[in-house]
Amino acid sequence: MTARWAALPVLLVAVFVTTLDFFVANLAVPSIRADLRAGDAAVQFVVTGYGLAYAAGLITSGRLGDLYGHRRMFRTGLALFTVASAGCGLADGAAWLVAARVAQGVAAALLAPQVLTLLGELYRGADRATAFRWYGTAVGLAGVSGQVIGGVLVSADPLGLGWRACFLVNVPVGAAALAMTGRLLPPPLPSPPRRAGDGMSRARLDLGGAGDGASRARLDLGGAGLVTAGQVAVVLPLVEGREQGWPPWAWWCLAAAGPILVAFVRRQRRLAASGRTPLLDLGVFTDRTFAWGLVAVALLFGTSAGLSFVLALYLQDGLGLGPLAAGAVCTALNAGFFAASLRPGRFGAPVLLLGLCLLYDVVARGAQPYQVAMALLVVGAGMGLIMSPLLSSVLSAVRPERAGAAAGVLGTVQETGGVLGGTITGTVFFSTLDGGDWRSATLTALSVLVAGALGVLAHAVLRPRARTPVPAGPGEQYDPAPVDPCRPPSAR
Repeated sequence: MTARWAALPVLLVAVFVTTLDFFVANLAVPSIRADLRAGDAAVQFVVTGYGLAYAAGLITSGRLGDLYGHRRMFRTGLALFTVASAGCGLADGAAWLVAARVAQGVAAALLAPQVLTLLGELYRGADRATAFRWYGTAVGLAGVSGQVIGGVLVSADPLGLGWRACFLVNVPVGAAALAMTGRLLPPPLPSPPRRAGDGMSRARLDLGGAGDGASRARLDLGGAGLVTAGQVAVVLPLVEGREQGWPPWAWWCLAAAGPILVAFVRRQRRLAASGRTPLLDLGVFTDRTFAWGLVAVALLFGTSAGLSFVLALYLQDGLGLGPLAAGAVCTALNAGFFAASLRPGRFGAPVLLLGLCLLYDVVARGAQPYQVAMALLVVGAGMGLIMSPLLSSVLSAVRPERAGAAAGVLGTVQETGGVLGGTITGTVFFSTLDGGDWRSATLTALSVLVAGALGVLAHAVLRPRARTPVPAGPGEQYDPAPVDPCRPPSAR
C-alpha cells in the first residue's frame, strides 16, 4: 500500500497544475497584450482557448484511457502538457501563444479523466475516500488560488521572465512528475467479482485497467467528432458571447448544439445495439446516484466560478483595492477551503449556503475588506467540506468497466458547469450594473450564487441512496451495505 500512496502526489501535482492554468493567466493578460502586441480577440483566446479545448476533449480522452490504458494516457497527457507549457513560455507572437494554449487544454483533457479513474483503481474503501479528499483539496486550492499565484509570478518577475513565468513554472514540475510516473504508478488493485448483467463483457472489451496494452476495440471517430463539435457549440458562445455582446453567431452555435448532441446520442445507441463499442457507454446515466450527482457537481462548480468572477470585480472596482490587496482578501477563501478539506463531512452544503448568505449580508451593509474575508472563510470551508465527498460519491456509483466514460463525463460537467456559472453570474451582474452601482450589481449576482448553493443543499438532502458496491481491498467481495461517502471513514 505504501507504493500506492507514493503515487498520489504525482496524480495530485498533475491535476493541480492543469486546474491552475485555467486561472493563472488572467492577471498576465495586460503584460501579454503589451509584450506581444496582441489584439483583443487574441488575448481573449489566450484565456478561453485553454478551457474550450479542455471541455471539448474530456469524453474522448476518457474513452482513450479505456482503450489504451489509463497509465499510458496519463503519461502522454503529462508529457504533452509540459511541452505545451514550454511553448507558451517561449511564444514570440500571439498566434503561437494561442496555439500553445489550445495544446495545453488538449493535454489537460487527456490527463483529467485518467487521474479520476486511477484514483478509483488504486484505492478502495476508506483509502479511496482519503484519496478523493486530497484530490478535492488539490482541485479546490488550484481553483481559488490561481489568480493569486498568477499575480505573484507577474509581480515578482523571476529571472526577468515576466508573464512567461506563469507558463514556464509548469516545465520543471511536469518534468519531475513525468520522471516519477513509471516508478510510482503501480498496477491497479484486482477488479472485484462482476455480477450478471453488468454492462459490456470484458470478453468484448479490454478496458486497459490491468495493463497498458491496446484494446481490441476501436475509437469511435465519428462519435468523437460529434461530441467535440457539440461541446464546442455549447462552450464557445458561452465563453465569448457575453464579451462580444451576444452576436448572432453565438445564438446559432447554441441552436446547433442540441441537434449535434442528439445525433451523437443516437449514434452511440446504434453502435451499442449492433454489438460495436460506442465512444460513450450511455449506461453510466442509468444509475440515479451518478446522474443526480452530476447536477450537484455542475451547481457547485458553477457557484465557485461565479463567485470568483464577482469577487474579482467587486473587490477591485467596487471597493477600490489593488490586485495584491484583492488577492490577500481572497486568501481567506483558500484558507477556509484547505482547513475544511482536510476533514470533509456531511455539513458542507449548509456551511456553503451560510457563507454565501453572510457574504450577501456583509455587502448589503457596506462591506469592509476584513468583513468580506471573514465571510469568504466560511464559504471556503463549505466548499472544502463538500467537494471531495461529492466527487467520490458520484464516481463510486459507477461500475468499474464504465470508469473511463464516467470520469470523462464528470470532467465535462465540471468544466461546463463552471462556464455556465461564470456566464450566468456575469450576465446578471452587468445587466444590473446601472451607473456604477457596484453594491446592487454584486448583491444581484450573489443571489444567483445563493440559489446555486440551495440546489447543492437540496441534492445533499434528497440524493438517491444507492446500494453502491465499494470493495475495500484486493480479492474482497462487494459490500452490499449502502455507503454514505460524506460520513467520515473512521465512523463507517
